[in-house]
Amino acid sequence: MATTGFWPVRGNLKTALNYAENPDKTMNPKYFDSDLYATLLYVGNSNKTDTQYYVSGINCSKSKAYEQMIAIKKKYGDRGSVVAYHGYQSFKGNEVSIDECHEIGIETARRMWGDRFQVVVTTHADKQHHLHNHFVINSTSFKDGVKFRNKISDHYELRKISDEICRARGKSVIENAPFYRSQKNEYWIHQKGNKTHRDMLRDDVEHCLKHARNWDDFRKILASLGYTIDYSRMTIKAKNWERGVRLPNIGYTFEIIVARLDENLFNPFGFAQWNNYVMSRNKCFALDSVEKQLKFSIEHAKKSDVIFVDTMFLLIVMVFKLLKEAADAMLLSPEMRHAAKDIEQFVADYHFLKDNGIHTTDELKMVITETTQEITRLEAERRYADNRKRRAKKPSDVQLYKILRKTYTEKLVPLRKKLKQAEKILEKSPHLYELLQDEHRLETNRIRKLERTR
Repeated sequence: MATTGFWPVRGNLKTALNYAENPDKTMNPKYFDSDLYATLLYVGNSNKTDTQYYVSGINCSKSKAYEQMIAIKKKYGDRGSVVAYHGYQSFKGNEVSIDECHEIGIETARRMWGDRFQVVVTTHADKQHHLHNHFVINSTSFKDGVKFRNKISDHYELRKISDEICRARGKSVIENAPFYRSQKNEYWIHQKGNKTHRDMLRDDVEHCLKHARNWDDFRKILASLGYTIDYSRMTIKAKNWERGVRLPNIGYTFEIIVARLDENLFNPFGFAQWNNYVMSRNKCFALDSVEKQLKFSIEHAKKSDVIFVDTMFLLIVMVFKLLKEAADAMLLSPEMRHAAKDIEQFVADYHFLKDNGIHTTDELKMVITETTQEITRLEAERRYADNRKRRAKKPSDVQLYKILRKTYTEKLVPLRKKLKQAEKILEKSPHLYELLQDEHRLETNRIRKLERTR
């Protein structure tokens, strides 16, 4: 069973080629040129002794793919923003060998693009039982310079060709499967070692089924994690979700859940296991602990119309840090748990606010306005330098305005980066405030219930 897809690469063809040909992910001397082999010798000293490197070029050399693709673009004067297309073909675990995986990739690429475009095909074996091919396709045809057009029919055609090849080799295929953009997103999230929204939900359901003895227990544990369940539709939903997720879609049918609940119910140690779980719920509530440490509550983060945005980012950074350091720390809101995957960005945002002395959303808006004005001013001065350079008659004057233009550009680069980050922080801050409020409310209610039972 193979899944396929591709998407445009804008601006940097070499980045796509470098990723596809990453020697840490792929290696078999059968498929590469001798001049490339020397750069891969270091892999022999790594712990990945079973790593193999498979790379093939279609209508271009494997070792000179970048140069040859660029040559075609120059030949036809291609200046478009889409420099290439990056595709993948991923196989079900244990269904193909790495040799067969690469052979299928080559055959698929030849039939799909081989008559008009240059293609690099690589096979990655970076995870056990996870074999997949990458395709990097030059967006410009070597035949006539016409650009490849990314139409939905092309995506169906790629799947059709891949399925035909798999059937001919006796491999399974996904019959009548629709195209979901999320499949591509999930693939790259997994490549980075992170979990998707559904992966985290699956972990939460599994946590419930380890302890619940009946449907009421199951519901209670789900509620303690911030979820509600609709038994008639077999869906789970958190507060801010637009719609629920069907349990069968993440691997938990009605029959599977009943079997797991019965297993706990008839387990001689099931009752003791449930009691141990109830006792273990008195964990450290992460946000509550951080608020006490800072002597500050999220309820104080908003005073009238003033929102202390730097404090919100500090709170969430400290919460996620506590979760990593303290084994007994926990979060009740599913959305807060899911946001933990973005910890690096939250840290960067907090340092940005701290370094620029920004405390409130009003100050953040002022920074955005001032930065925008400064960018506008510098762009105008750079245009003036451009005009003077074009009109200059002396080489010395041309060089002078060229240096002046470069100076303006060097000032604009960090300002644009600053503006982009400030705008993103302003955009995400209302949602972040809502996440913290929800977690604060859930923890406060849980603490009150625990106090009443003591």
